[in-house]
Amino acid sequence: MAVPKKRTGHSAQGHRRSNWKATKPETTKCPNCGETKLAHTVCTSCGYYKGKAVSIKSPDYVETVTEKKKVSKKSKSTTKKAAEVEEVKPIEEKSTETEEVAETEETKNEEKESE
Repeated sequence: MAVPKKRTGHSAQGHRRSNWKATKPETTKCPNCGETKLAHTVCTSCGYYKGKAVSIKSPDYVETVTEKKKVSKKSKSTTKKAAEVEEVKPIEEKSTETEEVAETEETKNEEKESE
């Protein structure tokens, strides 16, 4: 493995890094509202990109694409949940039966105490 023989001096390091410069980001005017915005991005003030409402900020925004995704995800998850619910229902029925038995025993105890 190559190892430098001597340390790089401050001057040589500075000359090497002299081309590291920050550049100004490209800005354009939004054709919809006229605000300055970053190029190739959604306008932060009105929510439009290339003449279309893309962000929730725009009053014309419609969530058609996201609704389709949500519906497909819900259909998959509901089938799993339905299976889980079917498994849970018999357990709930058993617990209600034990509660009814406990209630009947309590009423019998109360009747004996009242006699």
